Amino acid sequence: MRSADLRRYIRNTEKTVVPSTVAMRVQGMPLLRKLPRRLQQYIVDRGSRTDPYMSFIVEPYAVFLAFEITDEAAAARLLPSGYRLHPSAMFADTPARPCAIVSAFNVHTNVFWGSRIEYYLMAENAETGLLSWIIEEYESNAPSYDPKSGFALPSTSHSVVTTSYRGEVIVEMASEQSGNGLALVADMTRGVPAALDQRVWVEGNLSVDYGGELQESTKPFSLIFDPGEMARALKLPLDAISLCTNTFGRGMLDPTPFEAAVFPYAQHFVTTTYPTATSMRTAEDLELAVNELNDTLGAAGEGACEA
Repeated sequence: MRSADLRRYIRNTEKTVVPSTVAMRVQGMPLLRKLPRRLQQYIVDRGSRTDPYMSFIVEPYAVFLAFEITDEAAAARLLPSGYRLHPSAMFADTPARPCAIVSAFNVHTNVFWGSRIEYYLMAENAETGLLSWIIEEYESNAPSYDPKSGFALPSTSHSVVTTSYRGEVIVEMASEQSGNGLALVADMTRGVPAALDQRVWVEGNLSVDYGGELQESTKPFSLIFDPGEMARALKLPLDAISLCTNTFGRGMLDPTPFEAAVFPYAQHFVTTTYPTATSMRTAEDLELAVNELNDTLGAAGEGACEA
């Protein structure tokens, strides 16, 4: 993608996140969650007609840990119908194996703003053949929405995802509701830029679905992004990770991760307000979608510095 088009896309995604608007929407969440689920769904459907897209900007230093699945039968039971576990790895030079991924990141969107911990299984969609990220659980210190639960208040008692001047990513999260917890320190100074597995990071993000207790009769949805943001990340040696607590996948995963990744830059996603399937399949499809969004969302930054 041309540098000018990328910068335009970044400006377009960022400009939709207006703090005062986010605050107004967050303040309305406690009332919305008291409504019947059918009415919540109606509100989301109506809102998606007038505001069909959501910008989802993952801030720098998102950390991802990959764990090998040791109980494949238990993991398979968490998948939605039509999916099967598929051997995967985050980096192109790592041998693939049945795996789960736990991520911690700060995010700002035009709907909420905060930190999240997400737990995924890597699976293949039997109908489309697409590798897919299946969201099994998540915790958030901000209000959220998913098709199964509807509007939800923050789930954490505390959630820390930050960095130190020593080059560390520091994560400490505890759920107030489920008993989930994640605490780690990752030494980024020992990370080396490495090529990411493109099937996992590009194709996989074109097919995102919900599993476990989050399953609902929805279709997998796609994220729109510049595939260049998924080309490389910092690959950390395993002894650069101090993993103090991880309850996600307990009893089903090897407790020691086999890979660790940190993204030292922001990632700019656009998705539909309500999960919606698309026909995108390749990086070329994504670049076309980004250019179409640039035209749809407006010429942000026209006349801005393009040096």
